[in-house]
Amino acid sequence: MKKYILSILIVSLFVGCKGQDQRTKSAAFQYESKVDSYVKKYQALGIFSGAVLIAQDGEPVYSKAFGLANRKENRPNTLETKYLIGSMNKDFTRTIILQLIAEKKLRWEDRMVDYLEGFNQQGTANITIRHLVSHSSGFGDYENWDYVTLPYQKKNLSTIMDIARNQELLFEPGKAQEYSNVGYALLGAIIEMVTGINYVENVKERIVEPLGMKNTYLKDILHKTDRTVGYMKTINGIEDTEIVLAEPRPDGGFWCTPSDLLRFYQNYYYGDKLIPERIKTTDGYYKEILPFYDRPNSVQYLAGGTNGHNSVIAQFLNENISVIVLANMDEPVAEKIADGLVAILKDKEPSEPKLPALLASYEAYKAKGIAYLKDHFEELTSNFYPDDPKDVILNNLGYQLLENDKLEEAFDVLKLNTELFPEIANCWDSYGEILLKKGDRKAALVAYKKALSINPNLPSAQKAVKQLNN
Repeated sequence: MKKYILSILIVSLFVGCKGQDQRTKSAAFQYESKVDSYVKKYQALGIFSGAVLIAQDGEPVYSKAFGLANRKENRPNTLETKYLIGSMNKDFTRTIILQLIAEKKLRWEDRMVDYLEGFNQQGTANITIRHLVSHSSGFGDYENWDYVTLPYQKKNLSTIMDIARNQELLFEPGKAQEYSNVGYALLGAIIEMVTGINYVENVKERIVEPLGMKNTYLKDILHKTDRTVGYMKTINGIEDTEIVLAEPRPDGGFWCTPSDLLRFYQNYYYGDKLIPERIKTTDGYYKEILPFYDRPNSVQYLAGGTNGHNSVIAQFLNENISVIVLANMDEPVAEKIADGLVAILKDKEPSEPKLPALLASYEAYKAKGIAYLKDHFEELTSNFYPDDPKDVILNNLGYQLLENDKLEEAFDVLKLNTELFPEIANCWDSYGEILLKKGDRKAALVAYKKALSINPNLPSAQKAVKQLNN
């Protein structure tokens, strides 16, 4: 969007209001020690390894790798290591859809069922390309434990298509929005139908090769040796997440270096090599961000991830400053680091790095007991996702403890959850389960009945009450 970038001459992010004559690439290095210090705090907590890149006008001014790509082999992360970018490759899929619209091979209002067979659910006949791209089709997700634990070879587009053909819509197409991995998988299938070649070849020919992205993997990931292994810090220490690996798909799963990702997003936001300007303005996303090209310090975030991996770009649209963080640890640490780096670049104080809420809660419980956890719960979980309900923190911790045969600790935690969130049915349902594990059927029945008094339609509690009454 070159015509909107002239305004970058107005204000310099790196120097605040000190004057645009100081706005140079080398100016970014004034933040090097602050960036180093901030990132290393996350590393010291044991929750970050990965790479950080900051660029001005598409040229890196800061790029460093941290920690290990593979802990078993003691192999360090480098700037040439390939990192899983997760859902960020939905933007690759969007790009190809826009290309096909520019080529008049697709139209925004084309119906999905005109390209894909076997969709007979109510409402699917009304789903358009625009609905799929904008997450307003009514489809939801396909990832559950059954899918995640499939053999690597079966976690592919064909399997997702089978799931989608049997999935009821969450709402009438166009009437709401719900982030949808299924929707973007279906867009990939449509791309294959329209072009006659598979999705990966489309990405290679239409994006990767034209941009010279030589360090991007689109397939055959399992046995690559220069990629990261994903890790999560759990109550048992650091564990790898190789079980969740899947072949790249239209909704996520590409692997690349920070510099390759920068190449893509520079063109995605500013270039016309991939998508003509006239077509960008027909897309809802580009329309939405268009005004921010003229607003200094406006940041657009795009992120992706799965268990053990997290990736993000924070793009200052007006100034063309890019902050890319790729992590082979989860929680989602890349996004939290990016938030802090954005604050630093705005000459503000970043949030102090903390352990994830679940781990912070467990460490406090182990060190100081359940009463301390109760009294300091809000403080310990202050960095939890603001839009998510906090009752899930101790609920998840309780089940992790249960899985590790820590019955008494699980009991303490799940009991406390009912005290902190007495109006949440699931808290009582989980408490009932732990009481059953301890052999206290009478107390378990009381807990399950309490759950049903809050939510009479909770299936697990209904089943438990029926069994306990027999």
